[in-house]
Amino acid sequence: MQLSKSEYMMFLKHPAWLWLKKHDKSKLPPIDDNTQAVFDAGNMFEGYAEKLFPEGIRLGFSDYSEYQLLPQATTKAIKDGNKTIFQGRFEYESITCICDVVQFIDGSTVDLYEIKSSTKAKPEHHLDLAFQMVVLEGNGYEVRNIEVIHVNNQYVRNGDVKAEDIVAKTNVTDKVKNKRDFTVQKIAEAVKMLEDGDHPDFSPFLAGDNGAFAEWLEIYKHLYPQDKGSIYDLCRLDSTTLKNLIDSGIERIVDIPEDFALKPVQALQVEATKLGHPIIHSDKIKAFLDELVFPLYFFDYETLMSIVPYFDGVRPYQQLPFQYSLHILESPDAELRHKEYLHTVNSNPAHPLSQKLHDDIGTQGTVLVWYESFEKSRNSELGELLPEFKEAFKALNGRVVDLIAPFSKGWYVDKDFKGSASIKDVLPVLVPELSYKVLGIQEGGSAQRLWMEAVLDGKRADEKEKILSDLLEYCKLDTLAMVKIYNVLRKL
Repeated sequence: MQLSKSEYMMFLKHPAWLWLKKHDKSKLPPIDDNTQAVFDAGNMFEGYAEKLFPEGIRLGFSDYSEYQLLPQATTKAIKDGNKTIFQGRFEYESITCICDVVQFIDGSTVDLYEIKSSTKAKPEHHLDLAFQMVVLEGNGYEVRNIEVIHVNNQYVRNGDVKAEDIVAKTNVTDKVKNKRDFTVQKIAEAVKMLEDGDHPDFSPFLAGDNGAFAEWLEIYKHLYPQDKGSIYDLCRLDSTTLKNLIDSGIERIVDIPEDFALKPVQALQVEATKLGHPIIHSDKIKAFLDELVFPLYFFDYETLMSIVPYFDGVRPYQQLPFQYSLHILESPDAELRHKEYLHTVNSNPAHPLSQKLHDDIGTQGTVLVWYESFEKSRNSELGELLPEFKEAFKALNGRVVDLIAPFSKGWYVDKDFKGSASIKDVLPVLVPELSYKVLGIQEGGSAQRLWMEAVLDGKRADEKEKILSDLLEYCKLDTLAMVKIYNVLRKL
């Protein structure tokens, strides 16, 4: 049974991940639309990276039969004298990999490049490249130079995007070669597991580093559904805490003793679960609300983010607002008003959005948001992008107050928040009649993706009006949710 590079990386995350991929793939979560959009964006960046090698020949595959024939196509491309090959496939014993870029220095020496859409080289990239190096060495090549080609996070678009501007390189030769022995050992372990066919231990605390625990935990909970209130519902759960709980024979949150080592937010969740009713510090919440100045503006952005910026003045991965919702309460007993903006054409939304926002939001009164660092950062970035609005955005940031504070600071804790202060977790508990589940768009990732597809990319022309309508309803609910939560707090 052959082991590919992607399968090896699965094994490093958790051995059972690889086992499922080979033996019971249907139990792994499918790739959703938002994840696929990330892959597509990475492929777009890959095209820019390849422009650094104008002499390169691209192989790759479009179906499984082409994948099977790719090693022969790669061998032929080498024999034909091509010095740079994109997406060539190499095999050695029971392992195989597709290399983003291999540059042939001579008949026995190569340089190896991995294209990543991150803004820097990461430890997992070293592991990825070490696997490729082992395969290439097995084919008789000395790997001389190893680099990660990634996004230049200092790039700011100004006119046409040029490969040499948006692309950066980091030499990781020594770091990758230092992983050779580790990689050879792990390959042997993975191959043996596949050959033996034995069902590995699925325990989440056996997951690897670099975020693998959180990823595998979600798969584990899907494979082995847990009762409500189990230790798997503990917020910010890490592998060490989970192992300690299991080793202590603890299965439910209510059974966690007071002296058990927990993070403060976990301890609050445990306390609220044991009490069976919310922990509410009314005095702190009242003091917080007393500081608010009417009129109150409940405010939320939706943003565009892309690897390759669509518009001048924007950096890779910069969050550029294309929509906002604003609920306005002039006084405690006033009728609630609503203002909004949604950019509907393929152009930079920054100026028209900023103009409309400053017409709507005034210069006095508290601006309530949920997770202030996000909205304030967008305001500052818009001010840098549009100097004529810089002072106005600076003043706006001075009025911002974070409505998440009573929940993130532990002044209001409900066991059903499950340790979270996200509005998506707080709202169903405090205002159960208000739900995102009835909307066409239910979370920010889909909002961004669908707006980009409908407005910027033209992929959904026949659905555009429906998508725009759904976007207005989604963003409106975000700020209405804040109003409703504010009203709950005010009545305490």
